[in-house]
Amino acid sequence: MLFKPIAQLSVIEQERLLIRETALKDVLAPVTSILNDVKEKGDSAIRKYTLQFDKASIDEIEVSHHDIHEAVFSLDKKLLTYLKKASLNIKAFHEAQLQKDWMKEFSPGIKLGQRITPLETAGAYVPGGRATYPSTALMTVIPAKVAGVKNVIICTPPKPDGTVDPLTLAAAHIAGANRVFRVGGVQAIAAMAYGTETIPKVDRIVGPGNVYVTAAKMYCQVSIDFPAGPSEVLIIADDSARADFIASDMVAQAEHDPNAVSILVTPSVELAKKVIHEITAQAKEGDRTQIIQRSLENAAILTGSLDECIEFSNKYAPEHLEIMTCEDILDKIKHAGSIFIGSYAPVSAGDYASGTNHVLPTAGYARVLSGLNTDHFIKRSSVQIIERNGLDAISETIIGLAEAEGLKAHANAVRIRTL
Repeated sequence: MLFKPIAQLSVIEQERLLIRETALKDVLAPVTSILNDVKEKGDSAIRKYTLQFDKASIDEIEVSHHDIHEAVFSLDKKLLTYLKKASLNIKAFHEAQLQKDWMKEFSPGIKLGQRITPLETAGAYVPGGRATYPSTALMTVIPAKVAGVKNVIICTPPKPDGTVDPLTLAAAHIAGANRVFRVGGVQAIAAMAYGTETIPKVDRIVGPGNVYVTAAKMYCQVSIDFPAGPSEVLIIADDSARADFIASDMVAQAEHDPNAVSILVTPSVELAKKVIHEITAQAKEGDRTQIIQRSLENAAILTGSLDECIEFSNKYAPEHLEIMTCEDILDKIKHAGSIFIGSYAPVSAGDYASGTNHVLPTAGYARVLSGLNTDHFIKRSSVQIIERNGLDAISETIIGLAEAEGLKAHANAVRIRTL
């Protein structure tokens, strides 16, 4: 781990911290090959790649409604209760985000407004592999359903025996997914982008994934939410913060993926030392110790003034930002996917049950993009209701500008109505 004052970091060290190398170019060739193969061969290519990458031989690509209901019925009742409670919180938060139709008379004879309509079909990618993510099924499907999307499908990798994790299936059912397919990786993105004999083409693909999934989303020529690659947390803390709390959040983030990033930015050298000690102790206790240790090799413990911490965070634009400081600095934060304030607001809360969405832009995209929300599943149509007196009032402006652009027919379309 790197432990230096920000001022002492070399330009190269700072660039390494700020620029998260996603290596999309390194996987472009195999990703493009799979995309094209699925586009041309459909289900047969899906089965081929599922066997190759997931070691699963699948006859039925779609998970039957019977299997989904069996998963719900067989699930531990406490887990089922947890999923339902989390789903209610997620639904309530996203309902508060909903846009509404509106219409207003801006001048006599001219009413302008906005009409909100949902997408018809959305595809949610729910990762698998190193772990299962039923929470992601909730986070991707619920906002779509709240927004009014009628058809929401899920693609998620199968186990080697061809089955899908029952907890993920139960979450899909609770969230309101219409169909679930046992397909993961690039082949899943391709199937949703182009459609196959079994999997329908969707209007937009959402959900996180590894570098291959992220590259596929970006190159499959279909509307997506945003790049959501390896997870990251940046923590701004001062002497008031507890080292064991900070370390637990950094270790939690690290267990996602060897490429996950955890960074503490603090003006307190003493706190930084305590956090390093705690990280070492806590990392040894986890079930995924090897992944955690590899991830934390890329972590950085930085020191400096609180203003420098804020400046660095705004440059970094983290996926998750935790703030554990005496001073209220929220108004100074410009770029972050999701912000957690206080010692009792760990990222884990947003990952599962507080209600906010855990599908967030990574690799600095939080500088320009928002986390998954209901807006990702809607379209805004502008509406104009113009009467004769309204058109008369702006006709001279329209005709003058249209003729200045050399578009005489545009001008005539107004002139013919107002003569």
